[in-house]
Amino acid sequence: MAPARFPRIVPHIASLPSVTPFVGPEALERQSGVKFRTRIGANESVFGPSPKVIEAIAKAAAASWMYGDPEQHDLKAAIAAHHGAKIENVAIDSGIDALFGIVVRLCVEPGETVVTSLGGYPTFIFHCEGLGARLVRVPYKDNHEDWQALLAAARHENARLLYFANPDNPMGSWWDAADVQKLIDGTPEGCLLVLDEAYSDTAPAAAIPPLDLSNPSVLRFRTFSKAYGMAGVRVGYCLGHPDVIRHFDKIRNHFDVTRMSQAGAMAALADQPYLQDVVARIARARVRIGEIAAANGLKALPSATNFVAVDCGRDGNYARKVLSELVGRGVFVRMPGVAPLDRCIRVSAGTDADLALFAEMLPQALKAAK
Repeated sequence: MAPARFPRIVPHIASLPSVTPFVGPEALERQSGVKFRTRIGANESVFGPSPKVIEAIAKAAAASWMYGDPEQHDLKAAIAAHHGAKIENVAIDSGIDALFGIVVRLCVEPGETVVTSLGGYPTFIFHCEGLGARLVRVPYKDNHEDWQALLAAARHENARLLYFANPDNPMGSWWDAADVQKLIDGTPEGCLLVLDEAYSDTAPAAAIPPLDLSNPSVLRFRTFSKAYGMAGVRVGYCLGHPDVIRHFDKIRNHFDVTRMSQAGAMAALADQPYLQDVVARIARARVRIGEIAAANGLKALPSATNFVAVDCGRDGNYARKVLSELVGRGVFVRMPGVAPLDRCIRVSAGTDADLALFAEMLPQALKAAK
């Protein structure tokens, strides 16, 4: 038998480690053979989508023999109306992660520089590394992305992209709108600011700068995966200058936002009272997580997201032991991956029952970790 003849893999891709940005709870369950009793680690909304979303998706499913509208016209129009923008200011894809992949391909050639934070959102980095970009990573400062140092690095390194999340994942911290506006205004010529606002719905109003869609140097990214409770539906969008947004159509997959996804997202936008109720429930859950942390001698960091970073008070090795002990007791949580952020575990907002189990299991996990 002749030896197998394997295809040629692009050398850069072949050299990359076989990793994914996140190990899902399902994979952990398969590895351990144990089902999680509570799922408060992936920053999903356990409160789920509006009943009107479920109804709209079910209705659209009957027509799922048809492709979704490749121009996403009605959803773009709804998003534009929601933000006081125009259709040409909106690009949509299957989650912010997919949009990040597009913007990296649009703006960066192999070897060109991208500036981001050390320990920031992994999927953006995943796309940059896959393309062969040169990454410059700026450390956090006092649990915040350091926008001033990021801006200085973008200028010094002649960066093509500058990534900044407000509010931040994984720390939950945020900057006031005035500071974010300084970052927007200071973005150097030839650089695009990727402003990740996935958690804008749970943030204080004072943290989100007004939309200025006349500025071609910034794209604002939003999602239906967090407060809207539609992580499994996969719809994200970005807002920007039409002369930048129009390039997305050149390389996006025109059919990856399904007919059901488009219908569900429109229903979600139309039910703002439900969104506000969920945001209030998330705020109450953040308070409860803080109380549980304090009762166990830990510190919960201030958060404007649907999760709370809990400082375990030691180094990353200790925090990993705490996390492992929680996972072993059926409580799915995650943690930042880079020191010194990895001294924390990250706990998503949960129901009363979710957090009661967390409160029960955390002291056991801490005792075992010591």
